[in-house]
Amino acid sequence: MIDLRLVREHPDVVRASQRARGHDESLVDALLAADAERREVVTRADHLRAEQKTVSQSVKKAGPEERPAVLERAKALSAEVKDAEEAQRAADAALRAAHLKIPNVVAPEVPPGGEDDAVTLRTVGTVPAYDFAVRDHIEIGEALGAIDMERGAKVSGARFYFLTGPGALLEFALAQLAISRAVAAGFTPVVAPALVKPEAMEGTGFLGEHDEEVYRIERDDLYLVGTSEVALAGMHAREVLDLSAGPRRYAGWSSCFRREAGSYGKDTRGIIRVHWFDKVEMFSFCRPEETEAEHLRLLQWEEEFLQALELPYRVVDIAAGDLGTSATRKYDIEAWFPSQGTYRELTSTSDCTTFQARRLNIRYRDADGKPQTAATLNGTLCAIARTIACLLEVHQRSDGSVHVPVALRPWLGGVEVLTPGMTLAAPVPPPTA
Repeated sequence: MIDLRLVREHPDVVRASQRARGHDESLVDALLAADAERREVVTRADHLRAEQKTVSQSVKKAGPEERPAVLERAKALSAEVKDAEEAQRAADAALRAAHLKIPNVVAPEVPPGGEDDAVTLRTVGTVPAYDFAVRDHIEIGEALGAIDMERGAKVSGARFYFLTGPGALLEFALAQLAISRAVAAGFTPVVAPALVKPEAMEGTGFLGEHDEEVYRIERDDLYLVGTSEVALAGMHAREVLDLSAGPRRYAGWSSCFRREAGSYGKDTRGIIRVHWFDKVEMFSFCRPEETEAEHLRLLQWEEEFLQALELPYRVVDIAAGDLGTSATRKYDIEAWFPSQGTYRELTSTSDCTTFQARRLNIRYRDADGKPQTAATLNGTLCAIARTIACLLEVHQRSDGSVHVPVALRPWLGGVEVLTPGMTLAAPVPPPTA
């Protein structure tokens, strides 16, 4: 949630952010009203408790004639304090409810507009030209024996799939490459749980307006994560972190689950937009003043990974109306998909400032040793299914084979080309220097 001091002192900034997102400005006034009500209720409760303490002490000093009246006042005050504390609990709940409805404040540099108004910052690599009819990743994957959509649907329904043979090996190769590069960059690898409690989902901003997109296991009151960001953020809830040596970074692997609510008719063919996929996610805890630089670092690591996969891409600055609840700014990297003749999102990275950490009560100590709210950032290093789709399409050849990027070869037994009917070799780790 956003800092209440910002809302009190600069409400117009928050209203402007709401307008930029296309959200209701009146929620800011509702939050201010709830905040004022709570402060008034707290003041009344404090005064009553102070009076109750004074009266309780006066009982001991009261003479026989005064004692009955003092006792009566003490009894009345006890009831008033009880009512005041109940009113305070109600005011606390109302304030929290109003507070949770306000998304993070949009950074001033964010482009205005919605989904179609992202600004391209740079384009990297050359879009390949083909002297043959381009196939999509499903045609290529089926010919290679790498993807089986039909049996995925038979077992689990639409937007599910099997990765088989070289497809399964590509999954493991991409995961190994992503994790090894992240560890080399100083990230701690984490295998994160895919089921989390409601407070983790709420704390990271994935409930409320996003609850239609997540899977809930009602019997156990647990949620399936759409990204390991949720578990990685919740891992340090209610903790004070040591950030004296710089940001604390994790590379989390987990399966991810998304209902894809509202995406009916979009990417129904293939493994670009699916209900389940595996992902390696970067997550960083840092001091608030470090977030801008850390955001650019996450973006740089994402770019370097796509360059290692020899994929042409562009970096876009996402417009305000398309930001997630927790993000103050977000960069997407869109890679080229030949079958669609356009760039499609492959990774994203978001600066969430103190929004998630305030909800989850994650703090650090400043130079004076005082606890302060930390900041969080996240970035996709590799969304595996979508990356496989892009690899197959970009690196396809006229004979149905697929070029294997040099960086992936050590994890695929040294194979340089994937071919239909090929004999699979056992992957071996890269040689040590």
